[in-house]
Amino acid sequence: MRDGKGLLGGQEPVLRVPARPGDINAGGDIFGGWIMAQIDIAGSIPAVARSGGRVVTVAVDHLVFMKPVKVGDIVSLYARTLSVGRTSMKIGVEVYVHRGLQDPQFIQVSEATLTYVAVNGDGKPRAVPPEAASES
Repeated sequence: MRDGKGLLGGQEPVLRVPARPGDINAGGDIFGGWIMAQIDIAGSIPAVARSGGRVVTVAVDHLVFMKPVKVGDIVSLYARTLSVGRTSMKIGVEVYVHRGLQDPQFIQVSEATLTYVAVNGDGKPRAVPPEAASES
């Protein structure tokens, strides 16, 4: 996702969640598994919107933890569709935190690329509809 474009570009986060004390690891920072779960949820939002229905996560193609997330941080996740195949979509997610009240900071803490597959009611892959003219 280091393509120079970034995901922010004035867009609103698809998900914003406070980091809470119940989600810490033994070192006192937020557990990486919790961050991964938020990334998966955030990535599924544009995948569901683009495919028009249910999706499943089939791969975490890339995941980097850049900096720790602290209790009290407001975690903001930004996601966009990177590419669309016949049944699958690659989604990029960037994770930032808002930290501090006295000297507020906005810090990138993670990034990921995930692959989702559109599925029907039986859980079988289905075609992702063509992009509407108004979306292109």
